Amino acid sequence: MDSNLPCLILLLLIGCVKCSSDNQHNGSRRFGYCVLGAGPAGLQMGFFLSKAKRDYIILERNSGPGSFFNKYPRHRKLISINKIHTGRQNREFNLRHDWNSLLSDHPDLLMKRVSSEFYPPADAFPLYLSMFEKQLGLRVRYGVDIGRIRAVQSLKNRSYILTDQHAADYTCSVLLVATGLWVPQKVEFVGSDLVEGYESISTDPEDYKDQAVLILGKGNSAFETAQSILGRASKVHMLSSSPVRLAWQTHYVGDLRAVNNDLIDTYQLKSLDGLAEARLEKIGITQRKEKSSRRAGTQNKAKLYLTLKKHVQHQEKKNSSDVSGEEMPGYHIDNFSMRKPYDRVIRCLGFRFNFSVFDSSACPPISDNAKGRLPGVTPWYEGMNTPGLFVLGTAAHSRDYRSSAGGFVHGFRYTVRAVHRVLEQRYHSNLWPSTRLFTTQLQSWILKRLSEASGPYQMFQVLGDVILLRGSHCEYVEEFTLQALPQFSSVSGHEVSEHGLIVLVMQYGNNKIDFLGRSRAETDWTKAWKSNFLHPVLYYYDTLPTEEDMRLRPTGWPLPRPKAMHHMVEDFLAEWDTPISHIQPLRRFLEHCVQTDLRAFYAESCFRSSLTHRKPPLFCQQGYLKRQGVAHNTQLWQQVHGAGLTPTDRETGKTSGSDPAFPNYLAQAGASVSSGLKLDF
Repeated sequence: MDSNLPCLILLLLIGCVKCSSDNQHNGSRRFGYCVLGAGPAGLQMGFFLSKAKRDYIILERNSGPGSFFNKYPRHRKLISINKIHTGRQNREFNLRHDWNSLLSDHPDLLMKRVSSEFYPPADAFPLYLSMFEKQLGLRVRYGVDIGRIRAVQSLKNRSYILTDQHAADYTCSVLLVATGLWVPQKVEFVGSDLVEGYESISTDPEDYKDQAVLILGKGNSAFETAQSILGRASKVHMLSSSPVRLAWQTHYVGDLRAVNNDLIDTYQLKSLDGLAEARLEKIGITQRKEKSSRRAGTQNKAKLYLTLKKHVQHQEKKNSSDVSGEEMPGYHIDNFSMRKPYDRVIRCLGFRFNFSVFDSSACPPISDNAKGRLPGVTPWYEGMNTPGLFVLGTAAHSRDYRSSAGGFVHGFRYTVRAVHRVLEQRYHSNLWPSTRLFTTQLQSWILKRLSEASGPYQMFQVLGDVILLRGSHCEYVEEFTLQALPQFSSVSGHEVSEHGLIVLVMQYGNNKIDFLGRSRAETDWTKAWKSNFLHPVLYYYDTLPTEEDMRLRPTGWPLPRPKAMHHMVEDFLAEWDTPISHIQPLRRFLEHCVQTDLRAFYAESCFRSSLTHRKPPLFCQQGYLKRQGVAHNTQLWQQVHGAGLTPTDRETGKTSGSDPAFPNYLAQAGASVSSGLKLDF
C-alpha cells in the first residue's frame, strides 16, 4: 500500500469539507418550501410543513420570532381576546374565544401558558411564539435579511431565488410569504414633513402634558394613541377621510374596538376632544410662530395649523415656513372646526405590505382594495400572476378585507391551514381531508360542527364546509375556501357527483339595524332568513357554480344563488341545537336535498317497519338491519333473517360499485320542506 495514500485521502476530505462550507456560505441552498418570516403565520405554516415531513426552511431577518410585536402596538396592549374560562373543556370550541394561540397537536401549547389576561400585554406574544417554535422544533434560520426575490422559469418548473444581506441565495420550488404588514402607511400632503409617525412617537404621556394634539387616522392605532394621552393632553382631535367604524357594529375586528374608544365619550360629552372628517390629500399642515407668555420672556414657539390645500400659496415651499393670514382656514370660514393651533400632529394610518424586495419577475400585483396596501391573491391565496408564490397571514387579507378575520391571528391560522391543504393536493397528490359518512349521519355531524368548529366560526363567509352527496353516503370536506368553489375539484382533489353538494357557511345578516335596539335579533325560526347576527346558512347546488356565477352573485352574498337555501335562525347562546327551532327545520332541508327520509327510529320501530314495508327507512337500513342498535339476541336475528324480512341489495337500491339516486321519498310521503327555506328566487 502506498504510504502517501492516507495523506492523500485526508487532503481530499479536508477539501470536500471546505468546499461544502464555502457552498453553504456563498452558494445556493435549495428547499422544497421557503417560508419568509417567522411571525405567527410563518410559524403556523412551519407546523403544518413539519407535520407533513416536507423539506422547508423559515427565514427571519431578526433574532427571534414575532419581532413586530416587540415594538407594536406602541402602547403595549393587545386587543385580541384571551378568554381562558369558557365553561367548556372542548378544545376546538375554546379556540373560538382564544384569538392568540396557533394550531398544533399539543393541547397545552396555548397563549394562556404565557398570559392569563383577557387582553394580554404585547410582550407576551413573542414569548408565546418562541415557545411554540421551540416545543415543535421548527426549522427557523434567524438573522437572514432577504433583500431581493426573483423568479426563474425552466422548461419543467418555476422556482424562486431569495438573496440575503450576505449575497447568499436560497432557492425553493414554492415560496410562502409571511412577512405581515410593517411598512408605515403614509399620505403625502402639504406639510406632511411636520407630522410625527406612530412608529416613532413618544409613549410617555407626560411628554404630551397640556398640549393640543391632532391625530391623523381613526383606526385602533390612532385611538390607542389618543387613549394613552387623554389624561395629559389639553385636547385631542382626530381626523380621517371616513367616520369612525365600530367593530361591534360592523362585525369586523379590524375596526375600532371598545377597549380603545374612550375618546368617543369625551367627544360626545363635550370634554374638549373631537372627531372630524376630511380627505388627507386635501389638507395642509402649516407652521406659525407665536409668542409665549410674558413670564417665560419673549420667546417664539412654533404652532401647527390645519388648513386646506386649496388655500395654501406656493405649496412646494410651505412645509416648514410661515404662512400668511389669507392662507389660514379662519380667513375663509370663521367657524372652521379645527381653526385653533396644535402643538403636535401625529400620523396613525396603519401599515402596508413591503413590495420593495420583489423584482418584476416575482412581484404580486397590488390589490384593488385596502387602498393599495396589500398584494392581490387568488381565492387559494396564491399571488396573482406569480404561480408557486403564496401569501400568508395579514398580508393575504385582501381576499376578505373588512369582511372577515383573515387579517388577524384567530382568522389566518385557519387560512394558513387551507393553503397547506392546497399545497398537499397540488404538489403531493394528497386529497383535501374529508370524512366519509352515511347520509343518515349527516345531520348529527352538521350539528356537531355547529356546536364546536372554530374555523368557519372565525372565518365566517370565507371558509365553509362542503358536503359532497354520494347517494347513501357523503364526503364531508371541512373549511374549504368558498371563493374557490368553482375550482373545487382541482383545488381539493374531490369530484362532485350527480347528487350535488351542500355548503355550510356561517354568516351575518346584511340588514342595517340598530345593533342595540329591541328588534336587533330574530327568534322566529320561520323567519330565519331575517337573522342579523352570526348564524349558519346551507346552500344546496345540484352542480358546481361557475366562475361567472361567483362574479354575478348578489351583493353581500358569499356564494352564488343556490338551488335551495336554508338559514338556521340566530341563537343568543350561539348553540344551534334546539329541537323545534333548529334541528327539525335542518332535517327537512336535508331531506329535500337528498330526497329521502332522514328521521331516526327506535329499534322497535325499525323492526315493525321491516315487517310491513318492502323498503324500510334509510336509518333502519343502515343501522338496525346491519345489527346497529340491535340487542345481542342471535335467535331473534336468525328468525328475522330466515323469514326474509331483511331487504336484499336490489330492494334497497344498492348495486355493486355505485350508489343510485334515491327515489323521491318526500313526494311519496307528502313531507313538507322547512318553512325557513327560500326556494324561489
